[in-house]
Amino acid sequence: MSYETAIQEWQAGERRLRSAAASDPDLGGVFDRVVAALVRDLRRRLGGPFSAGELVALYGAGTDWCLDVAVDTAPDEPRAWDAGLVGDAAFARYVREATDFAGGRLIERG
Repeated sequence: MSYETAIQEWQAGERRLRSAAASDPDLGGVFDRVVAALVRDLRRRLGGPFSAGELVALYGAGTDWCLDVAVDTAPDEPRAWDAGLVGDAAFARYVREATDFAGGRLIERG
């Protein structure tokens, strides 16, 4: 999977998350907790400094683990278990910490 494809999916997940939270404010806090837990797990999985390419590779390897984290974080709220929503939003947030991320574009290294 390319960075361009992944970032589009992640940003779409973020938009869907904002929309769902706006339509049900009580759910917004649950989404925030689940996304924060997923970002912590991404940090654990990738360790120190990472590139956007490493994050894309992790995403391409599968996100089934996102369901486990979501269920553990919000066991009584199945609407917060949608990996395409909370998982993609977490990846969208975490990519901002990549060493080669520059506001949606990648920094070209020589």
